[in-house]
Amino acid sequence: MTKGKTQGKELLEVVSVLQWVLSFLFLGLGCAILMVYLMFTSLWPLSVLYFIWLVIDWETPERGGRRSTFTRNWKVWRHLRDFFPVKLVKTAELNPNKNYILGCHPHGIMSAGAFTCFSTESCGFAEMFPGLKSTLVILAGLFRLPIFREYIMSGGLCPVSKPSITHLLSQTGKGNAIVIVIGGAAESLASFPGVNTVVVKQRKGFVRMALEFGADLVPVYSFGENELFKQVIFSDGSLGRKLQDLFKKIVGFAPCLFVGERLAFIPYRTPITIVVGSPISVSKSITPTEDEIDHYHRLYMDELTKLFHEHKVSCGLSADHKLQII
Repeated sequence: MTKGKTQGKELLEVVSVLQWVLSFLFLGLGCAILMVYLMFTSLWPLSVLYFIWLVIDWETPERGGRRSTFTRNWKVWRHLRDFFPVKLVKTAELNPNKNYILGCHPHGIMSAGAFTCFSTESCGFAEMFPGLKSTLVILAGLFRLPIFREYIMSGGLCPVSKPSITHLLSQTGKGNAIVIVIGGAAESLASFPGVNTVVVKQRKGFVRMALEFGADLVPVYSFGENELFKQVIFSDGSLGRKLQDLFKKIVGFAPCLFVGERLAFIPYRTPITIVVGSPISVSKSITPTEDEIDHYHRLYMDELTKLFHEHKVSCGLSADHKLQII
């Protein structure tokens, strides 16, 4: 038993993290199967009514979603935070009269740190950055899954699509902190304990959006994210990697073969420290040139590297750990 924790508290933490992992992996598919199944039962009107609602409500996720303070404050998220535990670290002030795009790295298997810090209130983002509202943007396809879309919207999540980010940065005033896990599925395939690889060299869309709307860029590093699961890494060119790349191309994410500390799905109890870096001031340019995009992209990568090296030792890494940007 972890020092200072009762058996009951530890059990609550394990149950909380297990429900989150299982929801991440299976809830979306399960909701879709359930709605189709109900179509062939006496409860078919429920499915019909919901699908009518789905058509009417189709564009809501890209119009800011339907955030619920109640959902974001569930006690289960505090137990999820305490399991690892997850800690949010502030290194600079963020002016609530501006908008921001926060690039979070690395993706890891499930982005546990990003979810806990930016889609729940358990880590104190609102208190640490008064006047700012964090919105984690994720794979747009997940918002097409019935019922599941309502659940993730209630947590304040929105699609990582241009219409969605455009709405958030232009129609909802100031004080928006849009959080993008830049590396996405490609980065998840490089997730393994002891590895610090981020995929960002060819990812410039977030910089273009920042320029178009004059949103400052903020690098964020999630120390410990890659330590939560052990993944089977397929070498480039192998059949396993080709299948992963094909799946990623078709559906937008890559299936990872991984194992946790217990019951395969329970991650390792490794501390996660989300460090929010200093903002990079971005000048608004409605039609940015490639030179402008490249300039701010280089600044961003430099600041991300600086953030990593300044905080790696205090966040549990040795001084000789390197950050690989691909």
